[in-house]
Amino acid sequence: MLTDIVVKGGALLSGSVRAPPSKSYTHRAIIAASLSNGLSEIRNALLCDDTLATIDACQKLGAEISRADDGTLKILGSPRLKTPDDVINCRDSGSTMRFMTPICALADGISVLTGGKSLRSRPMGPLLDALDQLGVKCYSTRGDGRPPIVVFGGGIRGGEAVVRGDVSSQFITGLLFASPMAERDTSIMLSTSLESKPYVDMTLDVLEKHGIVVEWKHTSFNIPSGQEYRPRSHSIEGDYSSAAFLLAAAAITGSRIRVESLFRDSLQGDRLIVRILSEAGARVNVYENFIDVEGPAGPLNPINVDMRDNPDLVPVCAVLACMAEGESIIGGVRRLRFKESDRVEALLAELSKMNADIRVLDDKLVVRGVRRLKAAEIDPHGDHRIAMACAVAALAADGETIIRDAECINKSYPDFIRDMRLLGVEILER
Repeated sequence: MLTDIVVKGGALLSGSVRAPPSKSYTHRAIIAASLSNGLSEIRNALLCDDTLATIDACQKLGAEISRADDGTLKILGSPRLKTPDDVINCRDSGSTMRFMTPICALADGISVLTGGKSLRSRPMGPLLDALDQLGVKCYSTRGDGRPPIVVFGGGIRGGEAVVRGDVSSQFITGLLFASPMAERDTSIMLSTSLESKPYVDMTLDVLEKHGIVVEWKHTSFNIPSGQEYRPRSHSIEGDYSSAAFLLAAAAITGSRIRVESLFRDSLQGDRLIVRILSEAGARVNVYENFIDVEGPAGPLNPINVDMRDNPDLVPVCAVLACMAEGESIIGGVRRLRFKESDRVEALLAELSKMNADIRVLDDKLVVRGVRRLKAAEIDPHGDHRIAMACAVAALAADGETIIRDAECINKSYPDFIRDMRLLGVEILER
């Protein structure tokens, strides 16, 4: 178990590592397999705090999940969900909470979903409202639209539901997973534009592989009732969101590395990091299933990006912007205030300790490149992406940067420290 880590600045990276498996695809594959009538296998699944929470939740609802010697998950699903024999602890996984809440409505009895302090501060109101429109009784125990959540099972009536698309795409994914098993056809209509759309694309991709039909027309999803999930095996591709930290580390240190298991034709929205790095001046070569990146000898170019569809890239892009010559604009950051931490404030507080020049203007971060950072003592605010972003920033700092409570990295990338070491970074654990 990690506690604090010390990252030495000035490293030059080299070599090749394999990207961790996609967290988003792992969540989705586990859930779809658990709802299927038969045996599915998931190869190269990511086992981290968040996906373990989803495995626990699916087991409580009746799925039989085991792990083979080679790491493959074997999931014997059951379309007939059982009532959980205990509270479902989603830990700090927003995906687990928001995906599983609608699914719990398909069980016969009452389900209670809760999680850690961070998760219990995240909004659920729009999803609860949508489920109410579909005939599901569900409540926030404190009446504030946040977990813990109580779901009365017995099935989903179906019909029409209107939900915002600009709070969390996870609400949409949860509804898409459960609605095919509703009593009547279901229409999910978006009252606002859909943000983080690529995550919904991944959901539709997994649903289609399990034989589920969803019609998507601009602002509405139509889901026929009475559908059955078919078993299907998966091989999980590499995660662009996590690999972005490695690729950025090479870019800001003028290093050359290779990251494997990143597919050129991936549906992951965070493959946008390839374009961002290229525009920043890094040399990026994309192959069928790996990427080579080489940082420039001089400063990076400033970046100007809209992150409404890619909120998980904001922390690492802020670090890139610190190393650019000029002013960068990172837009679409509003929803970052409702992640594992208030990421806008966390980035401002922690990167400022390292001599970064960052301002928050409405929905934007304005970053003036300083090109050299200083070592500092970092509080990641319990947020895995803040911890990893600051670890990358530390490579461009003079001295040793201490990141406190770095175990939060296990939420999404348990092998982050190992992979950074393999690339030549000096990191001590203590």
